Amino acid sequence: ACRQGSETTPMQGAICGSLSGSLAAALTCPLDVVKTRMMLGSKSASGQLYQGTLSSLRTVAVEEGPSALLKGMGPRVGWISVGGIFFFGAYEKASDLLWKSGAWGRRDA
Repeated sequence: ACRQGSETTPMQGAICGSLSGSLAAALTCPLDVVKTRMMLGSKSASGQLYQGTLSSLRTVAVEEGPSALLKGMGPRVGWISVGGIFFFGAYEKASDLLWKSGAWGRRDA
C-alpha cells in the first residue's frame, strides 16, 4: 500500500472494495443465475433439470436469450457494492486503529 506514498485510507479501501466487488458481481452474474436455478431444481423451458454449468449456461442463452443470464444483475451489483463500502472501509479503519494502538505491534518492526 506504500506505492502511492502513504498507507491506504479507510475511504480508499471502501471505494476500492466497492468498485472491485461491483465488477466481480457483474462478471459472475451469469454463473449466479445458473447456480440459483440448479440449487432450486428448476426446469428449463424444454422441461429438463439444469445440470452442469456450461450446459446450463448454453440452455438459458438458447431458450431465453443471452439477456436472461443477466437477470438480477442490478440488485446483485447494488448490494455487493454497498457491502464492499462497509466491509473494506471498516477493515481499513480497524486495521489503522489496531496499528496505532500498538495491539498489532509496530509497523516498522
